[in-house]
Amino acid sequence: MHQMGRPGLTPDQKSELWVRRNEGESLCEIGRALQKHPASVFGVLLYHGGYPPQPRRRAPRALSLEEREEISRGLAGDESLRIIASRIGRSPSTVSREIERNGGRSRYRATKADNRAWQRACRPKPCALARKGRLRLTVARKLAREWSPEQIAGWLKRTYPDDATMHVSHETIYKSLFVQSRGVLRKELMKHLRTKRAFRHAKGYSTRGQVRGRIIDGISISERPPEVDDRAVPGHWEGDLISGSGNTHIATLVERQTRFTMLVKVNGKDTGAVVGAISRQVRRLPGELRGSLTWDRGMEMAGHKALTTATDLEVYFCDPQCPWQRGTNENTNKLLRQYLPKKTDLSVHSQADLNRIAKKLNQRPRKTLNYMTPAEKLHVSVAPTS
Repeated sequence: MHQMGRPGLTPDQKSELWVRRNEGESLCEIGRALQKHPASVFGVLLYHGGYPPQPRRRAPRALSLEEREEISRGLAGDESLRIIASRIGRSPSTVSREIERNGGRSRYRATKADNRAWQRACRPKPCALARKGRLRLTVARKLAREWSPEQIAGWLKRTYPDDATMHVSHETIYKSLFVQSRGVLRKELMKHLRTKRAFRHAKGYSTRGQVRGRIIDGISISERPPEVDDRAVPGHWEGDLISGSGNTHIATLVERQTRFTMLVKVNGKDTGAVVGAISRQVRRLPGELRGSLTWDRGMEMAGHKALTTATDLEVYFCDPQCPWQRGTNENTNKLLRQYLPKKTDLSVHSQADLNRIAKKLNQRPRKTLNYMTPAEKLHVSVAPTS
């Protein structure tokens, strides 16, 4: 029988996933390291609410497999329960209950008894909110009023200083929200949280030392040379990512003068994947077509210096929330939706597929080019003059 959907992660991969997550790696970076789709990584984090599952441990007072094997040997030797209990340092009543719940003297087997005990111990302990209805109702009402879990926990301790049944930690509230398998707090209450996150960041998670939210040493579009602005010469590009379902993306590059389009397959939205894929495609262009690239403020271009080093392509960045500054690329992306519809999985397209789509678009006449095609216009623009 064939497996439906994506293959799951192995236990070793899940362990590595949590380690990398706590080190601050993005979903795309974790996915590449594990050779899994970022959506698979997201699914694991979402299922656990962002909390690493705790490994199961045997309770210190529980019988060990070695003790059960000693009980089995004592029964085989027809020893009394008191003698067996004395040898393993347990009370006779403990040994008696162990034997009776696992088939009696004639049917007791150490391995089977140990496996059954391990399965019986797999019972989740109800959290405070599950056990205390009044507390649960109070927390839900405060969440609905946009109070944070930390504010709720602090208010409860101040309001009910002598009533321990009305105390709860903010982490318990978060876990009851994000881990829906607990069935304690309604999922609808999550919309009242300020961050609107899909799952909780682990306590050890930190973004310290990472470049997030801003482009370092980015050159503003205001410093772009005049010949780029007036489209006087070819070789100056505008770029962006178009998105599909399942966190899939394709990079689009459009030459400003000729409207010639290149599509680039990317394996993630992180800067390493995007910059690496664009660099490989741009290096195939002749030198005269490697003038500049104008991009928005997306963090996928945080590694712009590596792109410039690899391709000699100077990167300029638009002002925040000014997509019209890359209007050629925006208009081209709308045309591309005929071939790459929204809400479809863009990862199914190979680079060869994208090349064929770009060729179709480049061979369509454009009104802005006086009904020349971008391919014709590019040929004319770069053709040597006699």
